[in-house]
Amino acid sequence: MLVATLASILGKHYGVSYLIAMFTSAIVVANAVAPKIIVLGPFTTTASVAVYSVTFLLTDTISEVYGKKHATKAVWSGFLGVLLFVFVSQNVILMAPASFWGGQEAFSSTFSSTLRIAVASMTAYLISQMHDVWAYHYWKKRTKGRYLWLRNNLSTGISQIISTCLFVFIGFMGVAPLWSLIWGSVLIKMFIAAVDTPFLYFVRYYYKR
Repeated sequence: MLVATLASILGKHYGVSYLIAMFTSAIVVANAVAPKIIVLGPFTTTASVAVYSVTFLLTDTISEVYGKKHATKAVWSGFLGVLLFVFVSQNVILMAPASFWGGQEAFSSTFSSTLRIAVASMTAYLISQMHDVWAYHYWKKRTKGRYLWLRNNLSTGISQIISTCLFVFIGFMGVAPLWSLIWGSVLIKMFIAAVDTPFLYFVRYYYKR
């Protein structure tokens, strides 16, 4: 939340392109660490959940301050960033390693799973983020710009349920226990979405001031 808030504050001074760049960076990093499954307390989830959650506040800030058009730009920028990451990582695996470098097996093992994860991620990401942008502005219009907390949590919550189900089923079917991953990830994301609400109020206040 602190990273996303700082990025949002800098975005006021350097423009929406700074926020879009930070959003894209977070999406690419999340995809890089997604193959690792971790345990957070009683929950099982992917290592990408914390990094990916940075984007919640960023997309809501872009939607709230700059509008739907720029939020959609951020979604497509992140999508292209992941495409570049997948293309480069898969081609680097095929490159002949130096004779004195002993990390080829570990490197291939880590990034070979990236292709399946990336397909899952891109599918889940594009559908859920487009829904997030649409839902945010739908609820903003329905509430006449009031109840920021409501549109923040509804748009993020529903979109992350969609994202998590698609990502886990496509990326981990036959590899890991699906339902424990889904419930763990969804609950963590819901918690983070609720926690980021005061930060969004602060960012909006900062921009208006």
